[in-house]
Formats: sequence, C-alpha cells, structure tokens
Amino acid sequence: MSDSNRTNFTNPSSFILLGIPGLEAAHIWISIPFCAMYAIAVFGNFTILFIVKREPSLHGPMYYFLCMLAVSDLVLSTSTLPKLLSIFWFNSREISFSACLTQMYFVHSFSGMESGILMAMAFDRYVAICHPLRHSTILTNSVVVTIGLAVVVRSGILALPYPLLVRRWPYCRTNIISHFYCEHIAVVNLACADISINSYYGLFDLLSVIGMDVFFIAMSYTQILRAIFCLPTKDARLKTFGTCISHLCAISALYIPDLFSSLMLRFGHNVPLHVLILITVVYHLVPPVLHPIIYGVRTKQIRGRLIQLFTHKET
Repeated sequence: MSDSNRTNFTNPSSFILLGIPGLEAAHIWISIPFCAMYAIAVFGNFTILFIVKREPSLHGPMYYFLCMLAVSDLVLSTSTLPKLLSIFWFNSREISFSACLTQMYFVHSFSGMESGILMAMAFDRYVAICHPLRHSTILTNSVVVTIGLAVVVRSGILALPYPLLVRRWPYCRTNIISHFYCEHIAVVNLACADISINSYYGLFDLLSVIGMDVFFIAMSYTQILRAIFCLPTKDARLKTFGTCISHLCAISALYIPDLFSSLMLRFGHNVPLHVLILITVVYHLVPPVLHPIIYGVRTKQIRGRLIQLFTHKET
C-alpha cells in the first residue's frame, strides 16, 4: 500500500487546494468582501492605466512607474483571487501540476516586481527633489525603460528557481495543499525529500529583493529628508514632502502586510492555520486595492482627470 501511494504521487497530475481550512462553513460569506476588494482592485488599476494613457501631461517617469505598478497589481491579484473565489463558489479545488507551478512563478515574480517598482519610484522622488533641474535629463524615457526592464528581468530570473525546485522533488504523501493557492512552502512540504534548499533559497530571495529594495528606498529618503530640511520655509518643506506622501503610503501598503505575513508564517507556530491563510489573502488584496486609491486621491493630476472624466459623462 505504501509503495502504491508513493507511485501515485511521485509525479502528481494535479493538486487539491483546500481554500481556507477550518472555515469551510463560512466560505460563501468570506467570499463577499474578497470579491468586492478584487473588483475594486481591477477597476482602480485599469482606471489608472486608462487615465495615464489618455492624458499627455501624465506621460512622465513617475506615471510610467505607476502604470507598471498597476499592471503588477493586476497580475498578482488575478493569479490567486479568481481561483480562491472558484473554490468558495463552485468547490473547484483541483489545479493541475503545471498550472500550480505557473501560479507559483507569477506570484513570486510579480511580488518582487512590485518591490522593484517602488524602489524605482523612490529614485524618481530623489531626483525630483534633490536634483529638480536635472530631472528630465537624468530620467529620460530610455533610462525609465532600462530601469523597468531591469526590474522585470531581475524578478523573472529570481522567481524561476521556485517552480524548478518544486518540479524536481518526488511527492509520495498526498496531493492536498492546505492553502488557497500554490504557496511555495505549502507545496514543497508535501515532498518526500530534503527541502532545505527551498527554505534557503526563499530566504536568499527575500533578502536580495526586499532587503535590497528597502535599503535603497531608505537611502533615497535619507537624501530627500536632508534636502527638505535645507529648504528655507516651513511651507516649502511641507509642500515638498507632500509630493512623497503617495509613494510612502504605497510603500506602507506593500511592505507592512508583507512583513506581518512573513513574520506570522515563520514564527506564528501557535496561530491557527486559517488565521495565517487569511493574513496571506489580505497581503494579496490590500496593495492592489490601496495603490490606485492612494494615487487617485493624493495625485492632483490623476484626481483632476478622474473628476473631469465622470463630470463629462454626466453632462
């Protein structure tokens, strides 16, 4: 019997996702806020892309990076939330092995991409405040494209080992994943092999992406604050710092849930599994929902164009 089970699961054709184990009775009710948040995220990010495309005055480095952030938010949330909702609504728990690996790759790739884009936006704020007269000559279109490509390539390459490592292990225990998506550790924990390399690579990826990005963001804002404190009047300091508020809110929306989720997954051994999974869902939903709201409310050009768009439709 043991040998038979091992043969059946060595190369599983599919996995079974449980959604949020322990809260099966409440899946329908939980789906309502999640579905609403996902709809807001899709509508908000598509609105940002539409407004930036239609408004020539927004064709600049900051808004190009904002569009990249919107695209990554859309892909990241769409990689996981539709499957979660299908589990809640249709009990569609099966996911093929190849689809599982693809989902895992997209989640890790676009999570790293979001972090890299926020680092690029911090560099844009640094140049705009510390070298305002050279902003257009430093951040030319070609430089913006180069930065964007570097962020995409870095994220794509560093996310590649996740599915490759998962694919190489034999699976002889079960094909049931106690999660709502193919989370890396949740999948490799099913393997009948030493998965230490997976844990080590996950830590390396975290430090090399998030660690490096946070370091450069902190360096950028150190220089920004120095420049702001050198301004002659309080009004000038507040006005200049106000141009950074949207970006600081976007950073908080990404890194605070990410940090909280990572700490809970690593050290919250006594925390119920459904609580840990709910925290992960929040991490996947909060940044895509908040980013367009933050920039829509805080950015005068986007807010003005949005108001103009709706008032024009009403008339």
